Amino acid sequence: MQVLQLLLSGIAQGCIYGLIALGFVLIYKATETVSFAQGDLMMLGAFAAFAAMTLLGLPFWLAAVLAVAALVAFGALLELVVIRPILGQPQFSIVMLTIGIGYVARGLITMVPGIGTETHTLPVPYKDQVWSLGGLVVNVEQAVVIAATAVLCGLLFAMFRYSKLGIAMQASSQNQLAAYYMGIPVKRLNGLVWGLAAAVATVAGILLAPITFVHANMGFIGLKAFPAAVVGGFGSLPGAIVGGLVIGVVESMAGFYLPDGFKDTAPYIVVLAMLMVKPNGLFGEKLRKKV
Repeated sequence: MQVLQLLLSGIAQGCIYGLIALGFVLIYKATETVSFAQGDLMMLGAFAAFAAMTLLGLPFWLAAVLAVAALVAFGALLELVVIRPILGQPQFSIVMLTIGIGYVARGLITMVPGIGTETHTLPVPYKDQVWSLGGLVVNVEQAVVIAATAVLCGLLFAMFRYSKLGIAMQASSQNQLAAYYMGIPVKRLNGLVWGLAAAVATVAGILLAPITFVHANMGFIGLKAFPAAVVGGFGSLPGAIVGGLVIGVVESMAGFYLPDGFKDTAPYIVVLAMLMVKPNGLFGEKLRKKV
């Protein structure tokens, strides 16, 4: 029963890692760039939901929808104004730019009087509720995280499989030049991908906020989501979720059975082991170049 309890906790935390890792993979597949601002987009989304509930007095579900919509617009605008002008430059420049975006986001939040420097609780309707299933105690917050992740993954699968927009995104991610010649608006799609990545990060932030509170530094969890993307395979959307689950379960088990300190280092030990055994990740594609 104790193992089941740890597995449940690890799966719930792994779902958060997986959702943030989805943003990494979406942006990488569309633009072949790595955005280290995903964790901070998650933080902005959580603060947007908190502001909508506390300042505007909106109910939780409406505040969540409004926060997601706001971050979609913010992500698309960020790609248009900041990212697009430097596409084609060395990868290191884009990586440093996304790291800088994260620092700017945290700095702007901390400048908001009475909000940015404090730790807040997101008043969700299912806060502190538990279900008892035999000897297993299920926290409703964790159950909502797992259920919402499953629903979101199903919606993303349906979008990429059946909608024209999703098919166009897949085509653009495989070969942007060929997609452009086929009449696909690649630049517009890149903006939509950044907006979609910001939306997924916002959902992760809203799900995480009742568990760890809302604060300016909550975006640092993105540093653990990055190993999830590597473990799953950086070009695979299902791999991002599976990698997140692996990291979450390993972290949960390490925190209970191993000495202090191993919980925070366990994700990176898993990444090192994966890079040695299977460098492309669990679901990564093998890429070859002919010279």
